[in-house]
Amino acid sequence: MKRTVNWFEIYTSDFNRAKKFYAEVFKCELTDVPVSNEKHAHMEYATFPGDQSLGAIGGALVKLDMAKPGVGGTLVYFDTKEIDTELSRVELAGGKVLRPKVSVGDFGFIALIEDTEGNMIGLRSMK
Repeated sequence: MKRTVNWFEIYTSDFNRAKKFYAEVFKCELTDVPVSNEKHAHMEYATFPGDQSLGAIGGALVKLDMAKPGVGGTLVYFDTKEIDTELSRVELAGGKVLRPKVSVGDFGFIALIEDTEGNMIGLRSMK
């Protein structure tokens, strides 16, 4: 059976403080990931440990101007084969594209959309 949800993000206001908290609470090391996209606001990104090739759901701490921590501060990503396919359907279905496809290095590609209820959800693919 195909897994639908494959990624989560927890938004931060103080990225380094959040990394320290999660590392201390869960006794894990988060890995900083450089994210580059000149068209969008500065983003800091650090992933939680876990081997997705073994079925683990991955996740990250994120500092991004457009996403604040608090209620709604965790984002669920839905698995896609190639994000552009799903992005082409968003507005037709009544939603909005909030952040077009961007590379997150070895972790593939992501995009953010808003559903018809105003919820922000993510799309993620390796292509």
